[in-house]
Amino acid sequence: MQRRILFLLNPRAGIKQKISIPDLIQQRCTDAGIDFIVDYTRADADYSLLKEKIITEKISDVVIAGGDGTISAVTAELRHLPVRFGIIPKGSGNGLAFAAGIPKDPVKAMDIILNGKASPVDAFLINGHFSCMLSGIGFDAQVAHDFDGQTKRGFWKYARLTLKNVTGIKPYSFHIKSKETNISIKAYFISIANSNQFGNQFTIAPKASLQDGLIDVVAVEKNNLLTVLSKVLWHIRYGTFTKDFKKRYGITYFQTTEVEIENPESAPFHIDGDGKATSKRFSVKIIPCAYSLLMP
Repeated sequence: MQRRILFLLNPRAGIKQKISIPDLIQQRCTDAGIDFIVDYTRADADYSLLKEKIITEKISDVVIAGGDGTISAVTAELRHLPVRFGIIPKGSGNGLAFAAGIPKDPVKAMDIILNGKASPVDAFLINGHFSCMLSGIGFDAQVAHDFDGQTKRGFWKYARLTLKNVTGIKPYSFHIKSKETNISIKAYFISIANSNQFGNQFTIAPKASLQDGLIDVVAVEKNNLLTVLSKVLWHIRYGTFTKDFKKRYGITYFQTTEVEIENPESAPFHIDGDGKATSKRFSVKIIPCAYSLLMP
């Protein structure tokens, strides 16, 4: 099938890069003899109007130059169409891209778009809403909400907001129920992951795979703040969880295909890094082979 690629560029995502993405697309696609269209992402995240364009203009691939939130919104709307998705990482974290082995260098990312293999990857639904990599309840969601309100973005802005929120960190009550576990806990946050990381190679679910048909649930429970900062975050960063983590540091970690989480204190909530309205109860279910992603 002859390829025709629709590139969606998010001008707000991430920090400025030395390489012009539109110029790179023009050069590489022209050299490869591939038809392409360049368009821009929408602030309202409504991509429903693209469906007719993709069908009538015979688009074979949709490539998003943006972050995880933009990727999630686009794939959620278009994944039922017979298209392949690609990523040029331009977000603050780029968790999905890094989990898929897609480098941040736009030239190398374009190599994968032009020469990579499309493979089916999983996603999940949380209260009926699509999530392509990681959703969370609690501390990290509060950071996501604060980040959404920033005019300047990027990794360092996110890091500063994280440190700011650490000083006021508090645990929330949760009840987690699946076929693997049934527990009530006090936790700083719960991550529901399909990707192995938050982004920027900061591991949260070291066993996670985009293609294993499983959701990874990680709950960091109430603990001494010094222990959280000096021990727990270190092990989360490098994914060095051990069997005694529940006893020593209060981390619950398991894999499942679906899970129910009660949130009686209305802890904040995010989907793929974008703050969303919270709920007293979350129902989560894996979507195996949700869409096709161009990967190395």
